[in-house]
Amino acid sequence: MTPESVLTVGKEALELAVVLMLILILPALLVGILVSLFQAATQINEMTLSFIPKLLATMAVLVFAGPWLLRLMTDYFTRLFDRIPTLIG
Repeated sequence: MTPESVLTVGKEALELAVVLMLILILPALLVGILVSLFQAATQINEMTLSFIPKLLATMAVLVFAGPWLLRLMTDYFTRLFDRIPTLIG
């Protein structure tokens, strides 16, 4: 196993992890900003008010993008397992 192949596998794994995290985190971030703007406009200072909308947004993203995210992960692991003989020898 050469250092280049290790770096390639690591780079692909990090890229996949970043894509998976961003797809889940960005909607929660946007909902949090909208709730914060609403709280600032109405002067409601309740810390737990933003939790439920963020949770619902994250769950909605998981429901709609979940199969695609799962396909991304399975494709990556399938490619990785197919490359094992070339990585070892």
